[in-house]
Order: sequence, then structure tokens, then C-alpha cells
Amino acid sequence: MEPILSTEQLNVGYEQKTVIENVDIQAFKGQTICLIGPNGAGKSTILRTLTGMLAPVEGCVYIGREDVRRMKSSDKARQMAVVLTEKLNLNMTRAYEVVAMGRTPYTGFFGRLSQEDRDVIEKCLRTVGAYELRDRDYTSLSDGEKQKVLIARALAQTPELIVLDEPTSHLDIKHKIEVIRILNRLALETGLTVILALHDIDIAVKFCQVVLMVKDGRVVAQGRPEDIVKRDTLSRLYGIDGAYYDSVLGSVEICNDAAPELFVAAGAGYGIPVYRMASRMGFGIATGILKGNDIDYAVASDMHLTTVAGPSFEPVNEKLVKEAGEWMEKCRILLDAGFPVGKENRENIRLLADAAKNGREVLCLRTREEGERLYGSLENICVLASMAELSEKLCADGARQ
Repeated sequence: MEPILSTEQLNVGYEQKTVIENVDIQAFKGQTICLIGPNGAGKSTILRTLTGMLAPVEGCVYIGREDVRRMKSSDKARQMAVVLTEKLNLNMTRAYEVVAMGRTPYTGFFGRLSQEDRDVIEKCLRTVGAYELRDRDYTSLSDGEKQKVLIARALAQTPELIVLDEPTSHLDIKHKIEVIRILNRLALETGLTVILALHDIDIAVKFCQVVLMVKDGRVVAQGRPEDIVKRDTLSRLYGIDGAYYDSVLGSVEICNDAAPELFVAAGAGYGIPVYRMASRMGFGIATGILKGNDIDYAVASDMHLTTVAGPSFEPVNEKLVKEAGEWMEKCRILLDAGFPVGKENRENIRLLADAAKNGREVLCLRTREEGERLYGSLENICVLASMAELSEKLCADGARQ
């Protein structure tokens, strides 16, 4: 299959000064390629060179088999659309008229819209969910609405390829997700090729087939996100200390290096919201007994929590039980996160029940009925109905120290 866009020995930069060298991109029909990296790394420089706005320092960019620098602007506009981050001066211009600008390569010298042009404009507005905005003044739209209109304008060119520079920057979560879903749907359903720069590493991993990591004047990694985005990607790419990317959940976790004072008996994902909330409140955390394949273990490890864990698919041994018991003794607050209880993790309940029998208060995120079934007597078992109640309890416990 011939690529829609390709590069050959490409170095990019300004005034013959190389900013990024050896940019190797082969973009195929329906593929989505994302550039990620810190501000100033050169992502926008790469995109501008791919679109022909900047001349390469060395090498070539091809659309199909044609050098992008030698293409007529009208021919290039029919094959490639561009959505950049610059603010547009479009006062007194309706959203419909902005989208209609995308038909310029087809309307001839006088720019008159045919019925076919009007049909394309309407279809593009509907495709991005902006048809109801068509009669609104462009300057009156929110940032998210403007971005939809600009993508509709790009689509009105009926291109094979669309290049976008930070299309989700400054958008709220609703419009960010809408924009990404629009691009994803177009790539899947119409075969549109998408090349874009993003700051959101989680979106890049979940949305793009190919990721290029750009830093320090070079592409430091390139390939499928599952292959190249690892736990230490944030620290390597952005120089961030105290946070890790979780490849299991596709999320960024903030490290908690405080000395443990809260022990969380967890498992099956029930510990994760507790870890995050208690960390925000400043509590150091120990957790267990977990298995190596438990999702709570993955997040606890990313957060640098003190974790009592054993091998996957093996029974809990006495060494782990002893270690968990020792951490419970060291921590001033004990919590049952409400995890499903089975044969493999029943030792967690036994340890908490023993602590309660010895006069320790045990916080419990379960119903009263379930608490009675697991612990028998609820003496020293403080049943909490919600995370909100847990937060209030932790605030009170924290204030007493």
C-alpha cells in the first residue's frame, strides 16, 4: 500500500538550522499518527514542514508521490487540510461561511458555491455536530465549538489527510472528547488519515495507531503506543519527577512517598479510589495483601505505596500474612476498602478482625449486613456508607494528630 504522506531523510528547522533530525513518517489511509513531547520540542515545526509551510532543512516530504513543495496550492488543498492553533480574525463571519472557505479549491475564480458545494458544507457541519451553529457568528462560539467549525472547514476540502496542531488545547473535557471522537470516527469510517500533535498522553495512547515522542532535537521513540509508552515515559519525555504513567489504566498516577499511617486492605480495583483520595489528603499509605496481577497492585506500585504483595495465582503464604500484620500494627488507621472476598484474600479479613478484637478501630467500606457477615460482631468496626463518609472520617482522624 502506498502511503498518503511520507518523508525521506527529513530534517526540519528554521533558516537552515536543524531543530529535529531524521523525521521518518509513513502515513497510510485511515491511520492516525500523533506527536507528543514537551513544549518547544519541535512538534509544530514538524507539522509545518509536513504541510509545506516550512521548507525542510534537508530531505523531502511527499504527498502520494509528489514533493509537497512543488505542488500547486489548489492541488495540495484538495489532498491535505490543516488546522493550526493560531487565532483567526473572523469578525462578522457566520460559522457556515467559515466552513464554506474549505470549498475554495473547488469554487473557481469567483468563489460561487454550487449546490454540490452547499451539500458538502452541510454534511461536514453535521459530521462534526455543528449544524446548529451554522448561523452563529464565529467569534461568539466557545473554543470547543470553534474547533468543531474549523474541523468542518478542513473536511469541506474533502482531503485524504488532515494535519492538526494541538486540536484539544484549551478545551474542556466535553469538547476534548467530542473532537477526538470525531477524528477517530472519520479515520475509521472514511479512511481519512490524521496527523496531529497532542499534550494529552492518555488520549494519544488510546486514540492513535502510531506515536512519535519528540525531545531534545530528535524523535526519541516511534511506534505503536503499546510498544513504546511505558511506566517511565513521563520522566523520560517530560522530565517529571513524582508521577508515573500507568499502561494498564492509561492514566497518570502521582507518587506518594509519605510514611505510611493508613493501611488499606484492598483488591480488584477497590483500593484505587482510596489511594488517590487519601494521598490528596496527605496520608501515607501501606496496602495489601495483593497479588501481582491485581489492578490495585499496578496503581499502588505506580504511586510508590508500601505494598504487601505476592505472586499471581499462588496461595497467600505466612510470610505475607506476617508482613501485612506488621504494617497494620505500624499504621494508626486501618481500612477495609470493600474488596470482593474469596479464598485467596480472606487473610485480609482475618487480620482486620484480629485487630478489631484487640481494640483497634477498623474503617469498613461495606454495608452493615456485609460487615456483620464477614466480621461477626461489629464492635470496633466503623461501617462507612460512602467515600464521602470516609473522607470526613479521615479528616477527623488527621486533625487529631
